[in-house]
Amino acid sequence: MLTFSKFIKPLSLRRKNNYNTASRIFSAAPSSEDEPHLSPANTVDENHLSLRFCIWIALRFENLRSHEYRNLASCTLSNNNWLTLYWEALEVLKKNGVLITSESVRVLIRSYSTIGLTEKAVECFGRMCELDCKPDAHTYNTILRAVLRKQLFSLAFSLYNMMLKSNCCPNEFTFNMLIDGFCKSGSIKSGIEMVDEMERREILPDVVTYTAIISGLCHERKVDDACRLFNVMKERWDRPDLICYNVLINGFCKLGRLDEAVSFLRLLERDGFVLARNGYSSLIDGLFRARRYNEAHSWYAKMLKEGIRPDVVVYTIMIRGFSEEGRVGEAVRMLDEMSRTGLVPDAYCYNAVIKGFCDIGLLDQARSLQLEVSEQDQFHNTCTYTILICGMCKKGMVGKAQEIFSQMEKLGCFPSVVTFNALINGLCKARKLDEAHLLFYKMEIGRSPSLFFRLSQGSDRVFDTVSLQKKVEQMCENGQVLNAYKFLIQLADSGVLPDVITYNILINGLCKAGNINGAIKLFKDLQLKGLSPDSVTYGTLIDGLFRADREEDALKIHGHMLKHECEHSFSVYRALMTWLCRKRKVSLAFNFYLEYLKNLPGREVDSINALEEYFVTGKLEQAIRGLLELDFKFGGFNSAPYTILLIGFCQVKKVDEALTILSVLHKFNININATSCVHLINGLCEEGKLDDAVDIFLYALDKGFVLGSRICKKLLECCIHTQNKKEYAIDLIRRMKSHGYRSERYDYLEKMSLLHQ
Repeated sequence: MLTFSKFIKPLSLRRKNNYNTASRIFSAAPSSEDEPHLSPANTVDENHLSLRFCIWIALRFENLRSHEYRNLASCTLSNNNWLTLYWEALEVLKKNGVLITSESVRVLIRSYSTIGLTEKAVECFGRMCELDCKPDAHTYNTILRAVLRKQLFSLAFSLYNMMLKSNCCPNEFTFNMLIDGFCKSGSIKSGIEMVDEMERREILPDVVTYTAIISGLCHERKVDDACRLFNVMKERWDRPDLICYNVLINGFCKLGRLDEAVSFLRLLERDGFVLARNGYSSLIDGLFRARRYNEAHSWYAKMLKEGIRPDVVVYTIMIRGFSEEGRVGEAVRMLDEMSRTGLVPDAYCYNAVIKGFCDIGLLDQARSLQLEVSEQDQFHNTCTYTILICGMCKKGMVGKAQEIFSQMEKLGCFPSVVTFNALINGLCKARKLDEAHLLFYKMEIGRSPSLFFRLSQGSDRVFDTVSLQKKVEQMCENGQVLNAYKFLIQLADSGVLPDVITYNILINGLCKAGNINGAIKLFKDLQLKGLSPDSVTYGTLIDGLFRADREEDALKIHGHMLKHECEHSFSVYRALMTWLCRKRKVSLAFNFYLEYLKNLPGREVDSINALEEYFVTGKLEQAIRGLLELDFKFGGFNSAPYTILLIGFCQVKKVDEALTILSVLHKFNININATSCVHLINGLCEEGKLDDAVDIFLYALDKGFVLGSRICKKLLECCIHTQNKKEYAIDLIRRMKSHGYRSERYDYLEKMSLLHQ
């Protein structure tokens, strides 16, 4: 084998120290002033010079230590369309016995990736074996960066496995890219495992590593875990940077935990950082989402006062905030303000205004604005059509929504999973389950039916993420990296797959239609497809099974949820408690609520067990008081469990226990709702405790509740037919009239009470 040095001397070019000179050295194309017209001989000479330049780059790229020079070399190859010629240069060197290094090929991979030709970059990587060249860590990192930009996480992981099998040691850049990729794809566990692998290889995680994990945890709504990792990082390893702080602030804001976000902001300032535009945008966005509009406007004013000019992102948040506030006119004016400041509103800005029109029922204006902006190619936006479809479905205009869905496909604007979900949900609510199922199957098959059937048949069929990963790894091991890339791109372009929300919508539709067996079949199918049921799935199925009088199966579904460690959501336990109370199993409902509390972070199991003991021994007041104190201690008060228990005791004819709960709630200044009042009045009337029943009714009037005519008539009739209570009826009817009750419904009762007197 010949070495590089034998070729360096005759091809050497004079090296200069400044960038501009380097540009002149690398610019091999002659200027138009020097040679305005090229003869065939000159063309041949130019091609020869271009090839010689490519050979020089291949030989010298490894010695270009400066990133500036390396970038310049890549740009020169790209700008002069010499990338294909460069590969020919590598083949010439290989033919002449020159050892081709990984760096020589990396320049080509890097150039293709930079100009967005990822497929060509993958092809070059896959053909390195033709040059008897093995990729090193830098080359692997270059191709990993390219495929991760395309969000091809399964291919990235397969390339990492190839790297390990070839005894090529990954470095901190390799791990940081993969960890970031895993976290962005929702696989936090794999990201954390990668951190462990880093440490086993004695590579210390840095602030970039931990920021990626923290961002992933926040994206998965696990902000408390992210905060703990942040504190561990501060204590043991590295000082967080401003990006890391912004990630956590954004995480708190996305969950609506705004007071904690502001407290974290104080920590940021104490550590010597200044809140930047990204931090302000997160806070303003969070405040708007929490409907704390005045505070959002105050923070925006504060940002302007600090001299920070809003960018397109901040304007979009403000426009969306105005729209959600119902102030669509001001949102439109802010669009004009953007233009005056030199910023160009993007599709997100217009979508915010279109959604604002939809939210206040101005669908014609929304459609008109969409048609206006769609005349520009960049505004053929899937999100815009999805907003319109959602608006139409909410108004019951499912036919119109289907028309818009068909139009977007004809325009080449392909529906997203959210678009499909919106229309499927609209069809289910319109009781068009057959059409919803057809749309679901269309979604599954995608835009490439042949690919769908190829993947769903045979021994190597792909039916979930695990089998997909296995298939991609097999292709990479067989040297078919390019085929693996094309396969994944084809899969991505073939359409969108149903997600757990799609299944939840259909399961809910089937449950409401009474087709519980169809709902259970879908529940099994989604797991076969590699999806995990969430709390909405379990809650919907449990409610549906109880409605079908299949209590045992409902409890089995709850057991399945515990076994698979699904996040404990109160919506699931609300369904369980509500139905168990209806079935006169209040004690079991109470135990389920305690089970829910035990699974919340920070709750002390011994304290909860003590409350259970109070309940079992009949000390209901102490039990309810203890639960309320626990709620207020952790800042997670929810009136629903107390309402369910109060109504449950009424349903089992234990009105005294219901009144005990009411008394404790009153001491904590907690109001009950209209439904609770109805059940209490009904139970008290049946037990003949009319004084208490009248007190509850007066409470309802005071709170502005308008109770149903049935419970009102029951109370009035009980008063009329009870000795010494007839005057209550006359007084109640007069009060009801003054509170807006329709008088004609109760005139005959008033006359009856007067006759009885």
